[in-house]
Amino acid sequence: MTKADLVEQVTASIARTSGPMISKKDCARVVDAFLDAVKHALKEQHNIEVRGFGTFKIRKRKTRMARNPRTGEPVEVAARPVPVFKPSKELRALVAEEGDFIPSSEQGDGIEE
Repeated sequence: MTKADLVEQVTASIARTSGPMISKKDCARVVDAFLDAVKHALKEQHNIEVRGFGTFKIRKRKTRMARNPRTGEPVEVAARPVPVFKPSKELRALVAEEGDFIPSSEQGDGIEE
């Protein structure tokens, strides 16, 4: 799902529940503002908790040794902060519902046997 698909779905959901009172352009601004707020909070090393959805956090990666794929020589990768997402129990349960899961091999790739 792309950001445009997300805007489309949110706009349609709002239109179903409260009538067509928000344009796609306004909805796109709201989605962009939300994503910007998440990015800014993570940049400032703050955690973001959205109840029923999950938590965005910053985790510190330790310094580690890696290999240069071209030369094979060891290279030290510096410690750095990385963003992580931890889904809530509700989201994990929703994703794990057996009835809705279709393995990727069965989703249909347009090839008929």
